[in-house]
Amino acid sequence: MPDLGVRLQLLIGSTLPVPAPYDVVDALLEVEVTNNDERRDGFQLTFSLGKKRTARDYLLLESGLLDPPNRVSILVIIQGLPQVLINGMITRHDFTASNGPGQSRLLVKGEDTGLQLDLKSKRDVHRNLSDSGIVQKIMLNYPEFTPVITPTTDMPTEVQRVVPQHETDLAFIQKLARRNSFVFFTEPAPLPGTSIAYWGPRDRPGLLPQRAITQNMGSETNVDQISFGFDGLGPVAPQVTISDPITKLDLPIPVPSLLQATLSAQPTTPLRQQPVEDTANLDPIQAALRALMVASDSADAVDGTGELDAASYGGALRSRQQVGVRGTGVTHDGLYYVKTVTHRIKRGEYKQSFELKRGGRGALSPLVNP
Repeated sequence: MPDLGVRLQLLIGSTLPVPAPYDVVDALLEVEVTNNDERRDGFQLTFSLGKKRTARDYLLLESGLLDPPNRVSILVIIQGLPQVLINGMITRHDFTASNGPGQSRLLVKGEDTGLQLDLKSKRDVHRNLSDSGIVQKIMLNYPEFTPVITPTTDMPTEVQRVVPQHETDLAFIQKLARRNSFVFFTEPAPLPGTSIAYWGPRDRPGLLPQRAITQNMGSETNVDQISFGFDGLGPVAPQVTISDPITKLDLPIPVPSLLQATLSAQPTTPLRQQPVEDTANLDPIQAALRALMVASDSADAVDGTGELDAASYGGALRSRQQVGVRGTGVTHDGLYYVKTVTHRIKRGEYKQSFELKRGGRGALSPLVNP
């Protein structure tokens, strides 16, 4: 297949993003998009000011097209395949004036459209619903998102308990996710302007690992640099106890094995132990889920960082998914979870910085799919 190169597409609009006008694209100097598994994704666009202006101001500022809260979609087309990096909302401007012609700069910043869920605090009560049912109910208020929700079975009646909400929809949904040892995030769907809201296990069922990061394999090499660290103090063994309602004795609760897939042949044994607070009045299932959440949050002892050239890699690396690493030796080859990816794009260059993690050393298989 011939190399069709890398193209960038910028879409902007007040409600529905459409291809940006020529003057906007012509002034665009650099694009940066950050995908992060723990925080909301974000972007920043750097524009050159000075070529186009009226007697009053720069056209890019006067037009209002780059004002908050306008929508932005950023796509890359690599070897003919389009990939949406982010669907976002503009939130901030930074303007730097210069005496040099065309040297003034406008930095436009924004966040993933999941920001909508975090703009308004609410007081509500959710009755006769499981946690997954509550999430489904809340997401009905955001029709631009396609919800992907893992069902939960604990469905208390109103007589047993009701679930109060005193925070934004985002904070509340994330709280429900944590108590089920789940994650919640929003990410772009294949079509610009459309997004997915995912609530479920960190390792999403059915997703295949991404194209392998390859070092020291001749023409197959696609990584500019990669390095690894091993922290034996990273993993934590949670200690959980509940109070028996009859005898009032403290009962230890065994920590269940992680739902997250084991990605290494030599998982790291935790050296630290940590008591989990506020578990005395929980039932055994709730206490086990709380322990699982603590163990999952601190399970990773190995991290990897590096930088890819997008043209050599042949695609956009995505966070919150798995990726293979090969060519670094048996200790560090194998599958990893992608924690963060930062895409930096300017004319003639597209680099992707990444951070990987897993729970131990050694590949599960001697072969890593390319």
